[in-house]
Amino acid sequence: MSKETKEALGPDGLPGHDYFLDAVNHIDEAVANKTIAIGAAKGIVYSLVETLGSMVGDPDLPSHLKSGYMGALDLAVELEAKLSK
Repeated sequence: MSKETKEALGPDGLPGHDYFLDAVNHIDEAVANKTIAIGAAKGIVYSLVETLGSMVGDPDLPSHLKSGYMGALDLAVELEAKLSK
């Protein structure tokens, strides 16, 4: 995770996509280091996929945020598939 200080929410009241990328990367690293149970990792990633999916589907979401969230969603879906193997 990045050591720089981040604001909790952007000026539009939404979290930046970097929070979601950090979450996915953190879970991926924890699985690789065997510091989290696979079942727990699957549950967290499932929640991330559901959350990002609903955010991306919001028609009022600004396009600059949508593209960032879609990238985080793609990464989360890839990790979900990796964990299912």
